[in-house]
Amino acid sequence: MRLRSGVFASSCLLVQALGVALFLRGFFPVPVRSLPRREARADPPAEPAPPGPGMVSNWTKIPAPLFNKVVIVLIDALRDDFVFGSKGKQFMPYTTQVVEKGTSYSFIAEAKPPTVTMPRIKALMTGSIPGFIDVVVNLNSPALLDDNLIWQAKAAGKRIIFYGDDTWVKLFPKHFMEYDGTTSFFVSDFTEVDDNVTRHLDRVLKREDWDILILHYLGLDHIGHISGPNSPLVGPKLREMDNILKKIHISLLSKEEASLPNLLVVCGDHGMSETGSHGGSSEGEVHTPLLFISSAFEKRNGPLTQPERVQQTDLASTLAVGLGLPISRNSVGNLILPVVGGKTMREQLRFVHLNGFQLSRLLQENTPAYEKDPGYEHFKIAEKSHGNWIKLYLEGNNSEVLLNLGKKVLKQYLEALKTLSSSLSKQVAQYDMYSMMVGTVIIMEVLLLLLLSVPKALSKRAEFEVPLSPPLFSLLFYLMCLMLCAVHVIVCTSAESLCYFCSMSWLTAVGVMMLISALMCGILSAIAKIFENSRLPLKNPAVSSSSWSEIDVLILAGTIGHVLSLGASSFIEEEHQTWYFLVNTLCLVLCQELCRNNFLLKECDPQHSTNVKQNFDSLGETSECKNIDIPAAGSSKLDKATSSSEFMKGSHKWISLATPWVILICCRLLRSLNQTGVQWAHRPDFGHWLTSSEHKPELSFLAAVSLLMIFFLVQRRCSLVSKIAMALGLLGVYSYRAAVGNVIFPWQHGGKDISKNSAAVGHGCFCYALMRSIPVAIYVVLVTGLRYHLFIWSVFSPKLLYEGVHVFITAAICLFFTAMDQNHFHRVQD
Repeated sequence: MRLRSGVFASSCLLVQALGVALFLRGFFPVPVRSLPRREARADPPAEPAPPGPGMVSNWTKIPAPLFNKVVIVLIDALRDDFVFGSKGKQFMPYTTQVVEKGTSYSFIAEAKPPTVTMPRIKALMTGSIPGFIDVVVNLNSPALLDDNLIWQAKAAGKRIIFYGDDTWVKLFPKHFMEYDGTTSFFVSDFTEVDDNVTRHLDRVLKREDWDILILHYLGLDHIGHISGPNSPLVGPKLREMDNILKKIHISLLSKEEASLPNLLVVCGDHGMSETGSHGGSSEGEVHTPLLFISSAFEKRNGPLTQPERVQQTDLASTLAVGLGLPISRNSVGNLILPVVGGKTMREQLRFVHLNGFQLSRLLQENTPAYEKDPGYEHFKIAEKSHGNWIKLYLEGNNSEVLLNLGKKVLKQYLEALKTLSSSLSKQVAQYDMYSMMVGTVIIMEVLLLLLLSVPKALSKRAEFEVPLSPPLFSLLFYLMCLMLCAVHVIVCTSAESLCYFCSMSWLTAVGVMMLISALMCGILSAIAKIFENSRLPLKNPAVSSSSWSEIDVLILAGTIGHVLSLGASSFIEEEHQTWYFLVNTLCLVLCQELCRNNFLLKECDPQHSTNVKQNFDSLGETSECKNIDIPAAGSSKLDKATSSSEFMKGSHKWISLATPWVILICCRLLRSLNQTGVQWAHRPDFGHWLTSSEHKPELSFLAAVSLLMIFFLVQRRCSLVSKIAMALGLLGVYSYRAAVGNVIFPWQHGGKDISKNSAAVGHGCFCYALMRSIPVAIYVVLVTGLRYHLFIWSVFSPKLLYEGVHVFITAAICLFFTAMDQNHFHRVQD
């Protein structure tokens, strides 16, 4: 079957996109899940049955609430050192006093990457660890359908009020009896965005018609994005937050009932890095303060110690127990025991048993061999000891034996909770290696097929014969299919964990195996043909031999260097620096090549320099043969045409020489316009220079000039939107016509038609596919080997997503241009 280069490249990209999709599905873990939310409100488990006949526990209900009203104050991007460090002592005096000498418990909550708002809200309210893919939907947060604390509270009749980041309103629609959402995208606003929350406080704190109040303040996060954690704006904002916490705490104390106390929870969704950003896994981004303030706790005395480390997911379980609600079924968090430490031993054992039962059930639903898990075994041992303790308790034994046994059982439960939580958390980071390997094989096969097809695909005809059913490899094809199907059966029947590729239908799996086998046969066929052609004598050795130019060597070396740099996190974070270097180097080499072609090799192409003159000479000779008199003015026209040709040639020469330098200047301006990356993002640049207060006149002048230019462009008949759309459309049309050779850019020579029998589009698509396949094929191998790297979720995973999306976009672009080229080719043939 004869294929054009563009069709072949587009087909390869589609197959590679399938491999990339399968690899991504295996690489990004799927969070552990339990039953749907509508089935989550099941009867709670009873206390463990005491041994012996006739002994039955009478506690089968969910424990009663421990607190009357709960206020959750979430301060976006609140780092732990903003409360427990020097900034806390200086700017948050009331909070510091409560932490050191008040009735409170202080912790440092660790947030798992990605440290962005929406996944962290999910973690706080569900107790689960959101997957990295939640970053993608962070900009458009859909309603949260998993079992969560807000839904449980609403189902139990709790009245909830919310003010703050509207992400909550999107995640929990129709859950709040009153709300006021603020947008988080105007990062330059760090005053009104918080004032819009605080303005409701005085009124709502006087009311009694609510049970849970949630406040989400965004101002501190906006300050961090603008000027970092060491900005002089941070101190006043922390002082503002301290005054708000003081107002809420005093109000809750004044309204406490004799039966149940109130609870104030202060936390952050994530911290911020030293540059003010977040999303990664640095210490400043993952460590946030977690404060529980209530009169139910004992007053602190003695020296202040370092706060204990807990997981951010522990908050959901703790608040569920405090509000008398079932623990969310997808929660992997542990109960924070000091919060319930003032209760009786029986109540404490009941709380940890409920938590352990929920975690063990979640483990059963997500792990086939759950009975062998150490956490499950520890839980069963603790549950048995708990039954013995209940037997002594029901018998009325009040001796020290009962107390010591209770402490032992409590310790066993805590150890089981810790192990269960660790096992479930590891499942979130457990890779589907089988799906990853299948995707990698497809990607590597496509890359190898593209590399073997380079000579034919980039030939003058830009087409080659593709043997779809070579007789030599037909038996090999079926043998490979059988072997791969056998491997598939073995892997899927012996896998201890869930595998996405194994969950596919057998028809789909067999289709993928046939695709892998066909690609392998195509590769072997291409290799055999290369060896066969190498044995034949060359018909024209002068034409067949080829040499690499300096530009070819540079492009190859740059591609290899860029691919190898993807194995280091620092190079990924600063990848733009690699591209700056490669583009600048390429421009300098192009400039050298142009100078050599235009000056050193000027005399080597006399035919090109006298092309127009020869045409006129041939015209004169033809005229003499036909006895046609040429007027005397013909010689003057010849001179004018020759001089015009020389002028055009000179202008093309100087334009081509100037183009690399113009590109270099533009690249330098782009580098100085805005500093990106991680290491040098804080350094001053032209953007900071323009936006600084000292240079507002310059920025105003540039903005005014830009607006005036836009006005003059769109002042005619078309509206503003139509004019912009038309300009973009015309630019796209011109670029397409330049790609197919109908028009040329200033640096192209008109005498060299790049697309006359339509090979340019095929060459371009093939080169584009090859240049895209090399980085993605090597990177999936690198990221597989680095899957346990410290920065796998903060650096390597985002890069993997970018590479995957880049493959999909490349496939779409090549398909579009190939389809246009095929239509043009068929019209020419007709």
